[in-house]
Amino acid sequence: MIKGALSMFQENVSMSVSNVFHNRMRSFLTILGIIIGVAAVIAMITTVSSVTGEITSQFASMGTGKFNVTVSGTSLKPGLTPGDVETLSEVDNVDGITVSMSSTAVLRHGSAWTDEATMEGRNTFYFAKNPELLERGTLPSVLDEEQATRVCLISSDLQESLFYGEDPLGQTLMVNGHTFIVTGILSSSSTDVIAQAMGNRASQKVVVPYTTAMRMGGNSYIRSLEVYVKNTDETESTISSMESAIQSIFNGRENTYTIINMASMLSTMDTILGMMTTLLAGIAGISLLVGGIGIMNMMLVSVTERTTEIGLRKALGAEPGQIQLQFLIEAFILSMLGGFFGILTGLALSWLLSVIIGSPFTISWSAIALGAGFSAIVGLVFGWAPARKASRLNPIDALRAM
Repeated sequence: MIKGALSMFQENVSMSVSNVFHNRMRSFLTILGIIIGVAAVIAMITTVSSVTGEITSQFASMGTGKFNVTVSGTSLKPGLTPGDVETLSEVDNVDGITVSMSSTAVLRHGSAWTDEATMEGRNTFYFAKNPELLERGTLPSVLDEEQATRVCLISSDLQESLFYGEDPLGQTLMVNGHTFIVTGILSSSSTDVIAQAMGNRASQKVVVPYTTAMRMGGNSYIRSLEVYVKNTDETESTISSMESAIQSIFNGRENTYTIINMASMLSTMDTILGMMTTLLAGIAGISLLVGGIGIMNMMLVSVTERTTEIGLRKALGAEPGQIQLQFLIEAFILSMLGGFFGILTGLALSWLLSVIIGSPFTISWSAIALGAGFSAIVGLVFGWAPARKASRLNPIDALRAM
C-alpha cells in the first residue's frame, strides 16, 4: 500500500512539473510576483543587517568603557578648568579623562594653504588611549601639555595638500597665524564614524596639545570630556559619582552638564534598527501576497482548462484527495521556483547595494530561510482553494464539457 501511495505521489509530481514547464510563459508571469517579493525581502534584510552591523560595531567600539560629558556651566563659569578636570579624574573607578576642544583653523605652509581644516586640542591621556592614532612621528608629551608647546600632528590629507612631495616631519606650519612644528602624521583610520559624517573638514585635521589650543583661543574653560572607566560593570555608579562631582564644582546646579552613555545609546539603537528591519520585511512581504494571489489565479484558470482531464481521472478511479494533491504540488512547485530565483536575485541585489554603499556584504541565512519559508507557505495557502475546487468537480459534469 505504501509503495502504491509513493508511486501515485511520484506520478503527481511528474504531472505537475510537466504542466508547469508546458506553459512556460504563463508560469514565469505567475511566479514573477514571488520572485520580486522574495528578492525584496532578501535584499532589504541583508542590506539593512550589513549596514546596521557596521554602524553598531562602530558605536560599540566608540562607547566601550567610556562615557561623554558636555559641560554648559553657568554665566559666571561657562566650563571646567584644568584643575576641575584633575578633580573629576579622581572619582572612583575613573581610569582617566580625555579633553576635547575643536575649532576651525586656517593653515599655511609656503604658498599652500587651506581654511577648511579642523584644529583639535587633546591631552596626553587621549594620546595614550589611542596609540593607533599616529602613523609615524612622535606624539605630544606631558611637557608639551604643561608648557603649551606649539607642536602638532597633521592628517594624511593635509600632508598631501600642504606638503606635497615633502616630508612634513620637523617642518613649520602656520596655524591661525601661529608657527607650529609638525611632529607626527595621523593614520587614515584615526577619523571615527561621527567625524566621517562631517566630510572633508574632518579629513583635514590638525591636533595640538589642549593647553596650546586654549591659549591660542583665549579660552580658559573646557566643555567636552570623555571619561574612561576601569570596571565597565560599574559604569552607571561611576556616572552617578561623576554627576555629584560636577554639581559640586558648579555649587549644586544640576542643569550645567549633559552625560551621554554610549552603551545605553547602543541598546536603544539596536531596538530601533530591529523595528526598522521588521517593518521593511513586512512591506516586502506584501509583494509575496500579490505573488500568491497570482498563483491562485493561475491555478483557478488551470482547473477550468483541465476540467475534462479531471473528469477522466475521476472516472478512472482517482480519489478527490489525489486530485487535490496534484494541484497543491503544482502550486508548491511554482512558488518554490519563484522563491529560488527570488533568493538568487535578492543576494545579487544585496551584493550590488553593499558595493555601492561601501558596507561589507554578509549573507543573512535567516533572511534566506524567511524567503524560502514564505514561498512554501504562499504556495500551499493560495494553492489550496483551486486544488479543493478541482477535487470536488463532479466527473459527469466534467465529462460533459468534452
